[in-house]
Amino acid sequence: MRIATTQYQSTMNQSLQNNQERITHLTQQMAANKRILVPSDDPIDSVRLARLTREESTVQQYRDNIAAIKIRLTKTEGYLTNMADEIIQGRDLLVWAADGGNAPDDLKAMVSPLEALRDSILYNANSIDTEGNYNFSGTLTKTAPIAYDPLAAPGSRYTYVGNTNSQDVVIGNGITQAGNQNLQGVEQLLNHLEQTITTLKTPGASANDPAVRSVLTGALDGFDDALNLMTSKVATLGGSQNIMKTLDANHANVSLSNKMAITDIGTLDIGEAATSLNGYSTALQATYKAYSRIGTLSLFSVL
Repeated sequence: MRIATTQYQSTMNQSLQNNQERITHLTQQMAANKRILVPSDDPIDSVRLARLTREESTVQQYRDNIAAIKIRLTKTEGYLTNMADEIIQGRDLLVWAADGGNAPDDLKAMVSPLEALRDSILYNANSIDTEGNYNFSGTLTKTAPIAYDPLAAPGSRYTYVGNTNSQDVVIGNGITQAGNQNLQGVEQLLNHLEQTITTLKTPGASANDPAVRSVLTGALDGFDDALNLMTSKVATLGGSQNIMKTLDANHANVSLSNKMAITDIGTLDIGEAATSLNGYSTALQATYKAYSRIGTLSLFSVL
């Protein structure tokens, strides 16, 4: 049977091209250490890898959100704990002030620490983060939560101008965590402090005076309310952080499982690939040699 020269050349070129393509593809797989470079390499496992990669991306976003919120909540808890400690000290001072045995000068001496307490609570309540956002304004992060009106009467100069809206962040499938806080209610303590300071500054003020005692009693109630506010928020933040710690550990387990599955499905078997590469290289060399040898033959060679 005779084979036309053009048919022979076409067959040999096709064989050379196929072997070269396989060698190139295997080389790329080995360089990337990936079994699947394009979906056509394995359509079914390509879909599985896409799903696992998408799930891993989602889980990683959950973990990133948790890490960011934990930093914010830890700082917020620190501010609240400091204010709670200061409120306890201030309450002890007011209990002492309510003692009827204090002289007017004793009460006047308490004004300075009460002013320092007022300023410290106001400073913490209006604290900002590194991005210039207020920590306790709800979602009005560009508005100082506690406003001060010096023209108002003592006892009504401080108002809360933030809101109580929650800025929820997704930390799991259908799970959210508030990343912000508000301090609505602390303005009442500041007003009680302002009124107490003004009263104790009055010359001759005495804890036995019904008007002074009424102010001190109201201030003590304000301290109790503020302390309950702070401690309840600290407890809530602590519980939230414990929940997020557990949730993050669960996400880490899922992430590890996803990465192992991605590795099992997508990683190239180097030994098998090297064997295949050697086979295709040998076949390519043999094809070149055959092509070169047969190309020199003619009918006159066998006459």
